[in-house]
Amino acid sequence: MCAAALEEYCGSIFWNASYLNREDPDLPVCFEQTVLVWIPLGFLWFCAPRHLVSLCRRTQVGTKHLSWRYIFKQLVVCLLFLTAIAALAVTLGEDYGPNTVSPGKNPGVFYANPVLYAVTWILLLLCQEGVRRREGSVDSATLFLFWFFLVLCDIFPFQTLLREALQLGEISDVPRFCLFYISFGLELIALILSAVADVPPEAEELVKKNPEVGAVFLSRITFSWFSSMVVKGFKRPLVQGDMWELNDTDGTADINQRFQYFMQSELGAARVRFQNKLKKKRDKSRDKAQEEAFQNGLGKGVSQDVLMMEEKGKKGDEKKKKKDKKKEEKDHPNSWLITTIYKAFKGILFESAFFKLLQDLLAFVSPQLLKFAWEGYLYAVLLLLVAILQSLVLQQYFQRCFVLGMKVRTAITAAVYKKALVVSNDTRKESTVGEIVNLMSADAQRFNDVTNFIHLLWSCPLQIGLSIVFLWFELGPSVLAGLAVMVLLGPINGLLATKARTIQIENMKFKDKRLKIMNEILNGIKILKLYAWEPSFQAQVEGIREDELNVMRKFAYLTSVSTFIFSCAPALVSLATFAVFVGVSPNNLLTAEKAFTSIALFNILRFPLAMLPMLIAAIVQTTVSRKRLEKFLGGEDLESDIVRHDPSFNSAISICDGSFAWEREAKPLLKNVSLDIKPGRLVAVVGAVGSGKSSLMSALLGEMYSTKGFINIQGSLAFVPQQAWIQNATLRDNILFGSSHEERRLQGVIQACALGPDLELLPGSDLTEIGEKGINLSGGQKQRVSLARAAYSQADIYLLDDPLSAVDSHVGKHLFDEVIGPNGLLKDKTRILVTHGVSFLPYVDEIIVLVDGVVSEVGSYNSLRASRGAFSEFLDTYAKEQSNQTHSESDCYQDAADVELIPEREDTLPDSPLEDTVSVTLKREDSIRRSQRNGSVRLRKKSSLKKSDNVSDIKKGQRLIENETMETGKVKFSVYLQYLRAMGWGYTVMVFLVYFTQNVAFIGQNLWLSDWTNDAVDYYNMTYPNWKRDTRVGVFGVLGVAQGVFVFIGTLLLANASVDASRILHSRLLNNILRVPMIFFDTTPIGRVVNRFAKDIFTVDEAIPQSFRSWLLCLLGVVGTLFVICLATPFFTIIIIPLAVVYYFVQRFYVATSRQLRRLDSVSRSPIYSHFSETVSGLSVIRAYGHQDRFLKHNETTTDENLKSLYPWIVSNRWLAIRLEFLGNLVVFFAALFAVISRKTLDSGLVGLSISYALNVTQTLNWLVRMTSELETNIVAVERVSEYAELENEAKWVTDTRPPEKWPEKGRLQFDNYKVRYRPGLDLVLHGITCDIDSTEKIGIVGRTGAGKSSLTNCLFRIIEASEGRILIDNVDISTIGLHDLRSRLTIIPQDPVLFSGTLRMNLDPFDKFSDEDIWRVLELSHLKDYVAGLQEGLQHEVAEGGENLSVGQRQLLCLARALLRKSRILILDEATAAVDLETDDLIQNTIREEFSHCTVLTIAHRLHSIMDSSRVMVLDAGKIVEFDSPSNLLQQQGHFYAMATDAGITREETTVL
Repeated sequence: MCAAALEEYCGSIFWNASYLNREDPDLPVCFEQTVLVWIPLGFLWFCAPRHLVSLCRRTQVGTKHLSWRYIFKQLVVCLLFLTAIAALAVTLGEDYGPNTVSPGKNPGVFYANPVLYAVTWILLLLCQEGVRRREGSVDSATLFLFWFFLVLCDIFPFQTLLREALQLGEISDVPRFCLFYISFGLELIALILSAVADVPPEAEELVKKNPEVGAVFLSRITFSWFSSMVVKGFKRPLVQGDMWELNDTDGTADINQRFQYFMQSELGAARVRFQNKLKKKRDKSRDKAQEEAFQNGLGKGVSQDVLMMEEKGKKGDEKKKKKDKKKEEKDHPNSWLITTIYKAFKGILFESAFFKLLQDLLAFVSPQLLKFAWEGYLYAVLLLLVAILQSLVLQQYFQRCFVLGMKVRTAITAAVYKKALVVSNDTRKESTVGEIVNLMSADAQRFNDVTNFIHLLWSCPLQIGLSIVFLWFELGPSVLAGLAVMVLLGPINGLLATKARTIQIENMKFKDKRLKIMNEILNGIKILKLYAWEPSFQAQVEGIREDELNVMRKFAYLTSVSTFIFSCAPALVSLATFAVFVGVSPNNLLTAEKAFTSIALFNILRFPLAMLPMLIAAIVQTTVSRKRLEKFLGGEDLESDIVRHDPSFNSAISICDGSFAWEREAKPLLKNVSLDIKPGRLVAVVGAVGSGKSSLMSALLGEMYSTKGFINIQGSLAFVPQQAWIQNATLRDNILFGSSHEERRLQGVIQACALGPDLELLPGSDLTEIGEKGINLSGGQKQRVSLARAAYSQADIYLLDDPLSAVDSHVGKHLFDEVIGPNGLLKDKTRILVTHGVSFLPYVDEIIVLVDGVVSEVGSYNSLRASRGAFSEFLDTYAKEQSNQTHSESDCYQDAADVELIPEREDTLPDSPLEDTVSVTLKREDSIRRSQRNGSVRLRKKSSLKKSDNVSDIKKGQRLIENETMETGKVKFSVYLQYLRAMGWGYTVMVFLVYFTQNVAFIGQNLWLSDWTNDAVDYYNMTYPNWKRDTRVGVFGVLGVAQGVFVFIGTLLLANASVDASRILHSRLLNNILRVPMIFFDTTPIGRVVNRFAKDIFTVDEAIPQSFRSWLLCLLGVVGTLFVICLATPFFTIIIIPLAVVYYFVQRFYVATSRQLRRLDSVSRSPIYSHFSETVSGLSVIRAYGHQDRFLKHNETTTDENLKSLYPWIVSNRWLAIRLEFLGNLVVFFAALFAVISRKTLDSGLVGLSISYALNVTQTLNWLVRMTSELETNIVAVERVSEYAELENEAKWVTDTRPPEKWPEKGRLQFDNYKVRYRPGLDLVLHGITCDIDSTEKIGIVGRTGAGKSSLTNCLFRIIEASEGRILIDNVDISTIGLHDLRSRLTIIPQDPVLFSGTLRMNLDPFDKFSDEDIWRVLELSHLKDYVAGLQEGLQHEVAEGGENLSVGQRQLLCLARALLRKSRILILDEATAAVDLETDDLIQNTIREEFSHCTVLTIAHRLHSIMDSSRVMVLDAGKIVEFDSPSNLLQQQGHFYAMATDAGITREETTVL
């Protein structure tokens, strides 16, 4: 019916199949005039509204320029419009013209088509204007496709008209013939124009930075815009500077904003659900309790109270149970993360889903085309077109998925970072820094990996369903047999997956544990070296690693079982199907078409069947990560309302009856505190160790839970913590801390904080880069920088947590006078100073005395002294050093001190104006100062400074943190060999052989099948003999199972081999890292080393074996495929060579770029983590200053830097895939083409086989390159691990010359012209020290910061080696014996008390050498016995990471206990008493006097009174000994020592007292 109408409309036949079967097939003219015109026009009309919308929007048209391309495009369309009008005119002229001969009207189509075209061209003019007005558009995909379809459809009439003209020898309809070819030419021009970018001038800059913005449709779908990067990467290794800008939507800020927006609502809803659930639980337990109460026959009156009691009891039990179950229960809002991710990224999700669907449907077209493959050339071309379309769609899908994965990872990383800034102490206690960093790295990465393939969840079942439907058409019900086999394999897999999951969780536990210990080892490496404790910790790590490897081996065995099942699956399925098909009835013959279409379908089935379980396993792993993330992100925030900011109060700080605890349930540490501090006052907080001084600071910062009462603070805060927190940035950035830079203010602060002299010594002055944790500053310098940061910040209220303890006494006095005190920089601000220095107390406005968390007294210095309370006891005991001044004239003490000094100063500098003592002393020290690590030496003569002339030539070795080395170029083959060697050659060879055999079996099976299909021809119309049938099925089955068995064996062997390799590589790395000299750790950020142990070892453990296996299988697969195709169509060998060449080049280009991008990715990832762990350790400071937003911004920029190399990497994979798939598609095309050409000579079975194989080759080729590149990328981990495993070591731990058993018996020390420098190329630190220290002498060592005091101890322990001279201990040259022999016989109480997580016992005695009695004895001597005995677990008490659950004083006492336990003849005290209050200080001093009386003791002192009773004092200045004598003699000499003593308020009478 319809056809008839169309035929009338055209005036010719619409459709006749016989046209196609002629010798010269062609389409009927009517079909060309209707359908082929309507397709492209319909497409345009459908898409036009979108373009017209932007015309309706108001935009400033004037601003958008008119490019010549645009004008040209519009011109072409106008010309086309004219041709349409002309065509109409021709028709009208023919029908109604003056010379119309016959009234025979033209058919309707000659009117309709020109009109249609004319309207369309007008529409197109509007569309192109719409595109021009659209923001940021360079071209239009729809318009390009329209032109493309138009030209494609016009090709048919093009050749029809030509052939007709050639046949007739003349042109029948000249005007229309001419018009058609003119318009065809114009359409071609338009097509070319629409494929050219029209970049507006305002966007040109942007396009330079990010070519993707200016890429046209064609370039976008083939990723050609990326080629410039690939070429650049091939010419030279890429660097971070080559990376392009990100698209706005891919930037961290944008992603994070979206994610947070959805997260808040989802998390809120989840919290409500959670509360309701808790309420229900509570109600249930209450009802139960009530029932019980009634059963007990209690009256109502009593029951309530009893109920309460019962509830309480129950709660207690529950609590215990909960503790035992380690909170496995879901005690946090859950199941909100997935919905948040979905809502935030649903746009991309649906786009990729659409592409995936399209691709799945296309995948089923090829096998259907296979049936007609020998129908001729058209099908070969169709096969090619379908394949190309499929490739394009697939790559778009992958691109979207990977970008989605990247976005999810970024969102999670940013969310974790943001959360970490506001997280409450409870949540923070539950997870260590390491675990939180793990959330950012491992767990976010898991999500990334799963989202990459999330669509397979619905696509796999869809593919399976479609395959079964098509198979049913081929083989009928016998498909069900194959299906049954598949269904049976399902549960087995489920079982394996759950098992794998438990193993995976166990593995994560060990990994966390190992990384935690590694982190501590690297943080406390100096202590390990000083105590010679490395073997103990090495054994600990090795132990955990062994457990981890065992779990890994289990996991590998499980995977090999599931691999076995999967590699058998396709064989078993096809076996079952074919066997049933042939067996059901003798009429069922397996023809070539049937067999190979089925096999192609079974091959499609293989992928979803293999992927589903892997996907399920990945999702299972991700649920673990999801729980961890939900727990952290859903944890409680710090309550912002603990500290109020109510302006109605008239005091700066007021606490009203507050009690504060560290944890919500714990009992309060600070009890009933009430304080009222007026603005501008200086308040000191004093008290013994552990009395809650630091806790008071934390409470004011809002870091503690208030159980009652409240705090009100007016104004901004600045905070100086007890242990300075220094960022890895320049010194200036550390001081500015995000404020704007004002030179005068900065200089004032630097001078006030006594940093001037230090800056002169640092190589880059205030632009010197400070290492992680301030590694290249001494303790005092760190503290002063921390104070300078506060002073610069111009806050209203300053909380100073004992900032003066870590600095020398005269510097302390300078800081007090210049910064903190009544005349300092901050004199108008409110200051709360926690201090142990009694000498400053007379100058403060008010003193708060804390005893056991309770404020015992508040008042001025004099009133408290008079009241004879806790404070005066505190003073009387610890203020010896002022005994002769304070009693008489406490308030004019400063004047007295000044008067005493004036005459002397006038001798030295007659013309100097009166200035305060400190600056005089500082100036007068004729010293050469050197910063502690690397600095040039400058001379100071009588306070006139000679600047060294060569400031410009910064010395070699002064850049502190070397940039992370990054191997460039091709991975050396030796690295592969190294890995294979670690696996063991025997294993390697066996694995290869086994896999090879498996491949042979696979090919054999298919060849057998092709032979089987030939039976259909041989036994045509004959009964098929049973024996033949059974043989066919039997052999087919055996070959299938053989494959599975071989794969199983291969995987097992590989599992064992890779576990061996992991063990060897890790133990080599660990072994070496513990033996690297200290200088390495000073110049390498810890994050970088941890990265080797985390990311790189993870790669060696899990990724490399996986990619190695896949690579082997792919390689063999490709070789096998090519072999089969060549076997079937020998012609094909000709094509192989050019294809191989092209393939090789594409692959080399790609691998060079991709590998470098991968490396950039891992190098730019480290800063994210190190900045994060820095943030977590400095949380209280960041929060106190209110700088969370600035840190969030910084995190965004570091993440963006990482994304800049990650995004191109994703694109590079797509770039490669498109090109490779195109090659693969050519392989299919040629295989089909040659089959068609030589269809007369070939046997149908083999041809079918070769084409069904060729269809597979695309995928395998693609995988091969991906695997090669992945293997190269992953093997980089081996390279990085071995780089650190081959670092130069320090001297041997134990050498052949071992000292005597009891050495050193006397403890006599001799330095003989001893010189030392920190690194080759730097200046000397000690310039020829010569001295002789007798047995049992007590030596005090003093000198300004950086005079070389600490270097002296480093030399004794050979942390740095001599460059000249030697040290003798009991006449043994220490450089001749092993390091452990030396270090284990000396004892040091180090500057920073470092503790390791583990038991208290392990911290004192890691080698279990001593009995418990010994340990209790030293705990008693170090005044910790009561404390430890009071703990529940006693010696087994767990110390937190970094010893955070002990106060600094207690940590210091533990270090003393360590020293007592070792009992060696030489003891070194390094500023050990700096962080301790006077009481503890006294305890330590007495213990040392008594217990170490028979030892040689060297004390590096900051407080002079602690060494006034030494036998001799050594005064160091700039690495030389300037004075060395008994204290009394030195005071008489009135030199350096005398100057220091007068500063500290020590006079001669006092020494006589001592």
